[in-house]
Amino acid sequence: MRVLSIFVTVFTLVLVAPAAMGDDAISRLMHSTESLPQAPAAPRPAENVSAPSVGARPRGPLPIVMSARIGDHDDRTRLVLELSDPVNLRAFSLANPDRVVIDMPEVAWKLGAPPRPTGYGAIKSYRYGLFRNGNSRMVLDLNRPVTVSDTLVLPPSNGFGYRVVIDLFPTNRAKFDAGAGWPADLKKRESDAEKLAAMIAASQSPAGDAARRGARGKVIVIDPGHGGLDSGTAGVNGLLEKDLVLAEGLRLARVLKARGYSVHMTRDDDTFIPLRQRVAMSRADRADLLISLHADSNPDHEVTGLSIYTLSDGRSDREAAALAKRENQSDIIAGVDLSGDNNPVAPILIDLAQRDTINKSSRFATTALSSLKNVTDILARSPHRSASLAVLVAPDVPAVLIELGYLSNRKDAAQMNTESWRSGVARAIADAVDSQFAPPTRQALGNPE
Repeated sequence: MRVLSIFVTVFTLVLVAPAAMGDDAISRLMHSTESLPQAPAAPRPAENVSAPSVGARPRGPLPIVMSARIGDHDDRTRLVLELSDPVNLRAFSLANPDRVVIDMPEVAWKLGAPPRPTGYGAIKSYRYGLFRNGNSRMVLDLNRPVTVSDTLVLPPSNGFGYRVVIDLFPTNRAKFDAGAGWPADLKKRESDAEKLAAMIAASQSPAGDAARRGARGKVIVIDPGHGGLDSGTAGVNGLLEKDLVLAEGLRLARVLKARGYSVHMTRDDDTFIPLRQRVAMSRADRADLLISLHADSNPDHEVTGLSIYTLSDGRSDREAAALAKRENQSDIIAGVDLSGDNNPVAPILIDLAQRDTINKSSRFATTALSSLKNVTDILARSPHRSASLAVLVAPDVPAVLIELGYLSNRKDAAQMNTESWRSGVARAIADAVDSQFAPPTRQALGNPE
């Protein structure tokens, strides 16, 4: 799972040191401060009607982001993005943690693998990817408070494409905090998008429709963690958590559907889904069980094995608490608007969780571990654990989070990348689902023949 080291490796993609840059037009643009004066916050400029905006896919191929470079100066840090086509984008800052979000329409990312950052400029690292359909995003993690300039778009020249220039100027903490936050129009767009997603989930809910609930009458929601610009953990073999859990989630869905269950996916492609939306989707589907799939990492590369988490009542151990802290950072990593929200794992939500729901979750975790030990290694110490994980807080949906193994361990990472392991694990989880919903025997009911 990502041990979110951003926060556990989510495409913490690094930046280019000025000394490493070649003598080309973009490099000169990055290092020049004469022709591009500071552009402090200003009213939003009119959008270029010839360029795509967020939510609207352009006709034909997606615009391509071909490069991203950083120039560090005494008075500013300059980010230059090179694109194949013009796009309308926005840049704004968010606090706690300090970061800059660059919002844009859906694009194709062809940046390659930049070298490590110098650590001297304002930008510590960045990540990018699909945020939702029609909306891509880049998030810059900051070393210090900055003021964000308006974006400047330069037309193609000297063999280069469109160049987007964003300057970050040093500022003090008070000014940064005062200027940080979501622009009002984007805040409304985020709210509308979440409402639309909830409406779609509700309209697709199998409630009251026995046929859609499958032959067994049970609804299983599979939640592949991370996605889009939130990549989760990067394995020692280069395998990304978001790709692993999506592939395993789709495989598990096929197995469960073949056994007669009604199966819903929180995501079935490389798209980011906010944590609270994942919970809302499972509730809208009136799920009988939510299975969230992740893969862990650990500074100790010898740690290996699968583990399963259920919702904690606040008494989780240090390691489980650290995992929850990392996992619950997912929305922050993707630049989600969290203003006005309560902490998704606030004690009041946990207190409201029905005891019956927690008991059902724990029972499934025990059954699943018994089934999975036949096909994969299990974490040696306390494989059934509890933590205050945001994705598990629905009070009426039994839920587990399965850490498939450790991407930081070479053996685990290697086997998780094989067809035989993935098929075996999917069948073992499905067997546990069968056991969870099997009719109780007479003996179990206390009425032996």
